[in-house]
Amino acid sequence: MMHTNNKSLSKVTRWMAWLLILLILTGCASTQPAPADSTQPETPMAQEDPLEEVAEPQIDAGKWITDAVGREVLVPDKIQRVACLYAFSGYAVTLLGDGDKIVATPGGLKRDRLLAMVNPAIEEVSVPRAGGTINVEELLNLKPDLVFVSIETAADDREMDKMDKTGIPFLVVDFTSIEDQMANIAFIGEAMGRIQEAQAFNAYYQSVIDRVEGVLAQVPMGDRVTVYHSINEATRTDIKGSLSAQWTNIAGANNVAMNQDLRFVDNKYFAALEQILLWDPEVMIVNEPDVVKYILTNPQWATLQAVKQQKVYQLPQGISRWGHPGAVETPLAILWTAKTLYPELFEDMDLKEEIQHFYRTFLAFDLEDDLTEQILQGGLRDPK
Repeated sequence: MMHTNNKSLSKVTRWMAWLLILLILTGCASTQPAPADSTQPETPMAQEDPLEEVAEPQIDAGKWITDAVGREVLVPDKIQRVACLYAFSGYAVTLLGDGDKIVATPGGLKRDRLLAMVNPAIEEVSVPRAGGTINVEELLNLKPDLVFVSIETAADDREMDKMDKTGIPFLVVDFTSIEDQMANIAFIGEAMGRIQEAQAFNAYYQSVIDRVEGVLAQVPMGDRVTVYHSINEATRTDIKGSLSAQWTNIAGANNVAMNQDLRFVDNKYFAALEQILLWDPEVMIVNEPDVVKYILTNPQWATLQAVKQQKVYQLPQGISRWGHPGAVETPLAILWTAKTLYPELFEDMDLKEEIQHFYRTFLAFDLEDDLTEQILQGGLRDPK
């Protein structure tokens, strides 16, 4: 009978155990996970931001322009397409001879009939701004070389962030005085490559001021005509330090609203009717025809001497409302107001000739007599 060696058996048993473990581990390593179920919905992609892929502007040659809020902006040397998202900039660019380069404006400019006659291209431009909000996708599609925006846009961090992301150079336009208005004309002219044209306009502007102040120097301040200036709405008026207060003063008006308590609503200043009745101005100048009719026919205003004597006058309107803060025809507003208040002192001034000279010189447009008369009567009406 054969006897088994226990020591040898134990050794064989250990080797067999190690072999079994090795086989188990090898099998686990070669096992592949099951493929994912292809019917499961994919994770939705985030909506693309049209501004995220906009590259930085590539300006090979340019100039640095300082805008109305002190921003230094690199602007291309040659501007072929410009978006004027603030009304004044659209008037100014047209005034300086580049109206055909405008590709975007506020909607109001497209409704200005005389502006469309001076600059027919304005009727076809886009309006990528509504309710104070800029449609940047539409703006990008227009491919402007430069954009002009208002101080309201500059005061809105979200709007400024959107404009920054477009990569398009943009300049802020803003002014509250004649000096600032001239400065804005100057930097718009520099940006558009129309420096000489801007200088010529500002020189004319200053010459009008000097001419009118020279004549009115003979009229003591205490003897000047008291005037109430209505802006768009019957009781909306000027505040001291405003552009309107400045040009009416230059034109010889003793503006009754100066240094008075006015109601401030939505960035506008209003006088109470009771205040206006107490001021009892000798003359009223108004820039809205419906307001003229309202003041002359409403019994509440009937006791005013200006109403009794039919001295409620509508300001003329050309490509813009004369004397309005966003207008470019402020020099003409000064001339008209001075002649209206002091006809005997400005008897030699031919206002029609002054208007026609302005349009011929700065807008390259020959005004016929009938159009000139319509301007003096409050402007052309939109037939639509």
